[in-house]
Amino acid sequence: MFVNLTADWCITCLVNERVALSSERVSSAFRAAGIAYLKGDWTQRDPAITAILAEHGRSGVPLYLYFAPDAARAEVLPQILTPELVVKTVNGVLL
Repeated sequence: MFVNLTADWCITCLVNERVALSSERVSSAFRAAGIAYLKGDWTQRDPAITAILAEHGRSGVPLYLYFAPDAARAEVLPQILTPELVVKTVNGVLL
């Protein structure tokens, strides 16, 4: 599972979605690996998303979490994404 916590006003989030997360390369990798893609919208400061951010040491978005199969914890991705970074993460390639 890949979790994208974002907000409409977050410029970094919007760029990451356009450049990395919406790319065909990432979409293909998600499909091939059977990755569920979940998006949480923090535009209105939803308390449930605020709690997830705090749990991962963040005070705001973006926050990208990858839950590998059978992993005990989510891997936290950097705030700036590239298609290559996301694909390598999904494919289990150490960065």
